[in-house]
Amino acid sequence: QVQLVESGGGSVQAGDSLRVSCTASGPALTRYRVGWFRQAPGLEREFVAAISWSTGTEYYADSVKGRFTISRDNAKNTVYLQMNSLNSEDTAVYYCAGVPDFRAYDHNPGTYDYWGQGTQVTVSS
Repeated sequence: QVQLVESGGGSVQAGDSLRVSCTASGPALTRYRVGWFRQAPGLEREFVAAISWSTGTEYYADSVKGRFTISRDNAKNTVYLQMNSLNSEDTAVYYCAGVPDFRAYDHNPGTYDYWGQGTQVTVSS
């Protein structure tokens, strides 16, 4: 079973950058698609970005396209989310999640099997 642990969250100012990490233990992520989701207080969990480990295909929500970049490090079994030009609307708990890559792509969080505990990102204006 895949276990995911997020790290790298924190408090920043609007316009700053931040990188969060998702490190997996257990099976290697080579057959998984890993996604980043976020949830702000009172709102539903929403898709942010995802990457297919096997093909490297990247997916982004329109709200972060051009500002956020998802990437992977095979040797470290880690997925990163580089976040630039942050604004107050990016404030949320950020979660990473995994799903076997053979399943059809779907950004609905309910389709992901494995979840981390989340890391808080707070952007002050």
